[in-house]
Amino acid sequence: MALSEEEERLLRQMEAALTAEDPKLSHALSGKGSRRVHRRRAGFAGVGFFLGLALLIVGMSINPVLSVIGFVVMLAAAVTAIYSWQHVNDAPSDAGGPERPKTHQPMPGTHGFMDRIEERWRKRRDEGL
Repeated sequence: MALSEEEERLLRQMEAALTAEDPKLSHALSGKGSRRVHRRRAGFAGVGFFLGLALLIVGMSINPVLSVIGFVVMLAAAVTAIYSWQHVNDAPSDAGGPERPKTHQPMPGTHGFMDRIEERWRKRRDEGL
């Protein structure tokens, strides 16, 4: 349901008043910068993964407990990286542009790879009968 012109005007006035009164809150509510935060977190998790891998390898020759700690660090870093990277793709861009599409949709009139394979399979099956 669309807003009336009066409601839109009131909404713009409230947004302007909020921005003037508390710019930090306005910035936090607008969601700007969330992609940057998740991208940075994913990068740190990648570094943590390789540090955990190094700890795992060094621990095999020095102490098995270090290897277990290295594995746990690698696992935690991998989970954090995957979680953050998913949020990078879901977050709106910093430039205020539209969100990225979550799935690739083929253009109308074209068929995807699996559709073409299935069509070939049906043709071969029908020709063989």
